[in-house]
Amino acid sequence: MNMYVTAAAIKMLREKKKITQSELADIIGVTDKAVSKWETARGLPDISLIEPLAKALGVSVAELMNGEQIINKNKSSNMLNAKFYVCPVCGNAIVSTGDAAVSCCGITLPALEAEETDSEHNISVEIVENERFVTVHHDMTKEHYISFMALTQCDRINLVKLYPEGNAETRFPDNGRGTLYIYCNRHGLMKQKI
Repeated sequence: MNMYVTAAAIKMLREKKKITQSELADIIGVTDKAVSKWETARGLPDISLIEPLAKALGVSVAELMNGEQIINKNKSSNMLNAKFYVCPVCGNAIVSTGDAAVSCCGITLPALEAEETDSEHNISVEIVENERFVTVHHDMTKEHYISFMALTQCDRINLVKLYPEGNAETRFPDNGRGTLYIYCNRHGLMKQKI
C-alpha cells in the first residue's frame, strides 16, 4: 500500500482543480520547478508541505495520500447508506453516512462490503417489551468473535460493541424495519434485513 503522496496523484488532483503547476506553486510557496519534479517523480514534497498541498488541491490529507478525491453522494445522510470501516491493527470500528476517506493506525481503510448472513452466523430476533432482543449463535472466544452489531434505519444507527468471552447478544429499540449488521473478526461484515 502506498503510504506517501505519488506523482500521479498530485498531477491528477491539480488537473481536476484546473490550475497550472505555476499557480499551485504560488499557492503553497514553492517554485513551479518543484511542482514539476513532484509530478514527474523526480522528487517528493517535504512532509511539511503535505497539509498545504492538500488544502491547495481541495482534498484532505488522507485523500491526497490515497490519490482519490472522495465525494459523498449521500447528501441526505440516509442512514441506510451507512458505510462501515474496521481497522485491522486496533479493531476500531468507524461508521460514516456515505463515502469517506477514513484512516486509522496509519492505514487507509476501505469501506467493508457486507455479505448476507450464513449458517455459521445465524441470527435470531425476538420482540421483548418494545425491544428487539438479537442473538448471534456464534463462538465468542479471543480468537473468533462478533466484534459489533449495528441496526441501521432511515434516521438512525444503533451500534453495540461486543467483546470476546461475552455473549453475542444485545437489545435494540423496536422502531420499525431496518438492516442488522454484524462484524465477525474472521469472516467480516454480514447483514440481514429485520
